[in-house]
Amino acid sequence: MCGVAGAVGLITPAITTAVHRMSEAQRHRGPDDSGWWASSEAATYAGACFAFRRLAIIDLSAGHQPMIDAEAGHVIQFNGEIYNFQELRAELEQMGVRFQSRSDTEVVLKGYRLWGLDVLRRLRGMFAFALWDAVQKRVVIARDRLGIKPLYVCNIEQPGDRSTLLFASELRSLLKSGLVEPRLNVNGLRSFIWNGFVIGPETIIEGVRLLPAGCVAIIDPATGRCELERWWSLPEATAQRDAVDQLRNELRTAMRQHLLSDVPLGVFLSGGIDSSAVAALAVENCGAGGGEAVQTFNISFDEAQFDESKHARAVANALGTQHHDIRLTQKHFRGNLGTALDSIDQPTFDAINTYFVSRAVREAGITVALAGTGGDELFGGYRSFVDIPKAARWARLCSSLPVSVLRGLASIVLRFKHGSTDFAPQTRWGKLGDVLASRGRLLELYQSSYGLFTTDFQRELLSGSHDDELVIGLPRGRAHELRRLAGDSPSLHGIATLELANFIGERLLRDTDAASMAVSLEARVPLLDHRVVEAAAAVDPATRFHPLGRKMLLRRLAMPKLDPAMFDRPKAGFVLPIDTWCRDELKIQVDEMFNDRTLCESIGINQSAAMRLWNAYQSNSPGLYWSRIWAVFVLLQWCRQHGVSR
Repeated sequence: MCGVAGAVGLITPAITTAVHRMSEAQRHRGPDDSGWWASSEAATYAGACFAFRRLAIIDLSAGHQPMIDAEAGHVIQFNGEIYNFQELRAELEQMGVRFQSRSDTEVVLKGYRLWGLDVLRRLRGMFAFALWDAVQKRVVIARDRLGIKPLYVCNIEQPGDRSTLLFASELRSLLKSGLVEPRLNVNGLRSFIWNGFVIGPETIIEGVRLLPAGCVAIIDPATGRCELERWWSLPEATAQRDAVDQLRNELRTAMRQHLLSDVPLGVFLSGGIDSSAVAALAVENCGAGGGEAVQTFNISFDEAQFDESKHARAVANALGTQHHDIRLTQKHFRGNLGTALDSIDQPTFDAINTYFVSRAVREAGITVALAGTGGDELFGGYRSFVDIPKAARWARLCSSLPVSVLRGLASIVLRFKHGSTDFAPQTRWGKLGDVLASRGRLLELYQSSYGLFTTDFQRELLSGSHDDELVIGLPRGRAHELRRLAGDSPSLHGIATLELANFIGERLLRDTDAASMAVSLEARVPLLDHRVVEAAAAVDPATRFHPLGRKMLLRRLAMPKLDPAMFDRPKAGFVLPIDTWCRDELKIQVDEMFNDRTLCESIGINQSAAMRLWNAYQSNSPGLYWSRIWAVFVLLQWCRQHGVSR
């Protein structure tokens, strides 16, 4: 797990200095080693340069990067893990390839020499890499299928109609280059206000783009031409025979491969189904190998309504893990909030929960941690799998009515439900007008349901003009792609596809990467192994999802020996008690941020609307959750910290 940075195109002394600054800004991603390489063409100002930071996980004594293939001259810098690299290495050795290290990076490098871009489809893992093709004089940059590892790019215009493409593992690294202006991207802002995070390929910074998951870009340094190609997409539902057996096999293979490490490894264990499934699979694998007890970690709180530690402890006792219960108090949270906020790469209303658990695990001496991310999305654990089909039926029943009439009816229902309020609810009932206006189309329903605010309050909160480059909070091209993948009708597989593409791909995975790497911890997500995702899509929906919300298939396949009664309780995600803390020790800090009119106006936030939101929250207005306040607070804090404005 590492940090990559580099430049392609016109390579001047100013560019090399900038790339060095970018790499230094990513020191936390790779404290164990660093490296630098520049192509011979860079001396004539038309080539590439790479700067690398390494967190050593496999083959601690070797694996220095950027890594050079002595036979072909290709050069790679690689961030991530290839879990099937041993199988690929054996295949390459049978073809006569010789290796100098035990690292997975060398397998990718030598695989490219023999298989070209087809090497991507052979890789089972998480990755973002840049590769100099010495034969074709081009640079290849690629991301893994689900987008577990990020890669940001920015084109810098140079004199004489020349250009340079900068790339890095973190957006903040590009800002540290000194060549990227901290100018706020209006579309990124609008995407954030809708979603609570920025949907790629847009980012919060104008001119900076996120390479889409499952895509590869080929850049010609001489001309600046960049060709983008999608090499993997989320799978369609197929309902194949023997799919359950195949899924069982893929789960166990994924876990066996994800446990490979030359450094201490642990498991995040909240006590819920997903993390318990990962812990159970890990114990099964380690028990079969006669290894040491699996280490599990849980964060507990003084606030009883948020504390799930007893459930985690019960699972750990049943599995026989070496369990660690780490208490996070409000005082500790407040004292370390600044550091947690510093870990956020792009504004997001999530992430700091992952930061605190990652920090605790790292301080316990663990370098690799496995998380249960993906179980809800793959097996129907969220309320969206129940609520969206219901909402679709109501929206379609009313689809013959004009939108103005639908919104009028929604207002009547809202007044009946909540009475007359000074601030409209921003949760399910408050969004009824948006839901009915969707006409029952899946993507519109999903985006309305997940949106932080109603479309009416979004317009109030955002000052300035609004163009049509975004569709329901999504870049227009991304919306078209998601409609193609998920379809228009609210099938359970379609909902799962949107959960994987948006909630997982654009929020949870990016937040997890930034938060864990901020403390030099590698986070692995075995349930999101692409072969597991594909195998789940092949299971008949009646088996895969039902009964909704129970994730019975995952429980049956991953932890058949655990008492089912341990999980017969309401679902509770891992959430910090921010609602309580925003009304207590954090109140002054949040109040100061919302009252900063200059800051709000500099990024296009209507400060009067923001204060209405904050005052309504403090007055306990119905249908106004903490996440709405926290999202705006984090946005303002992040822009102030990085000097970002319009």
